[in-house]
Amino acid sequence: MGAWIKMISDDEADAELLDVLKLARTPHGTVDNVMRVHSLRPNTMRGHVVLYRAALHDDANTLPEWLQETISSYVSILNDCPYSLANHWANARHLIGDAARAEKIEAALRGRRPELAFEGAELALLRYAEKLTISPGRMVPGDVEALRAEGVDDGQILEANQIIGYFNYVNRCLNGLGVTTEGDIVGYYSET
Repeated sequence: MGAWIKMISDDEADAELLDVLKLARTPHGTVDNVMRVHSLRPNTMRGHVVLYRAALHDDANTLPEWLQETISSYVSILNDCPYSLANHWANARHLIGDAARAEKIEAALRGRRPELAFEGAELALLRYAEKLTISPGRMVPGDVEALRAEGVDDGQILEANQIIGYFNYVNRCLNGLGVTTEGDIVGYYSET
């Protein structure tokens, strides 16, 4: 397990923690370090699982899944969070389904030049993500109006806002506790 603080294994877990670990299990049957790092405080793990699934994996979301994962990846690049980037860029790349396009997008995001791979609503969402991540105190009504002008509806603006806010939260948690992917299965779509 990879973190700067103690993480409790399944074998060492009490009944309360085992219950929350069950909730946190991935489709692979494992508990990723992003959740296990909460093992000393099961209630924060429970809250984290619920927040993550509500922000990024809710059936009510209408932004395409590949774009949700791309926004997640861009925030993680901006925050220099290798853990989230490894997982969510693997997901985005899989969902994009075109290796050449994915390479172009990744280069644009890493260079902080999303306009090299995007336009319209997608570019507006990535610009919104960058400003909200880098300069949250400088947000103005025009930032939301720019999204509407590109055809992004208010529900989608909220979706993007919650994804961006979640990744700013989790990037800081992961970086602040030194969480690594050691022992994790990287990416939701990875084969076991």
